[in-house]
Amino acid sequence: MASKVSNPPYPSAARIADSQCFPQYTASLKCLEEFNSDKSKCQEHFDVYKECKKKEREARLERNKNRSFFS
Repeated sequence: MASKVSNPPYPSAARIADSQCFPQYTASLKCLEEFNSDKSKCQEHFDVYKECKKKEREARLERNKNRSFFS
């Protein structure tokens, strides 16, 4: 029996690879790898990723605001 892959029941449960911020995430990891985990050299990457996640969350909240539990 083949299993059908479906969307997670909650958007927050989605994989990071499905996020619009995945490129920023991977850039952060690549920076850490390049600088031997020296976080101070990668702060700009962290800030860009954090801002992306903030916008992604705001967009999700806006979409969910229009949904009703009773529809």
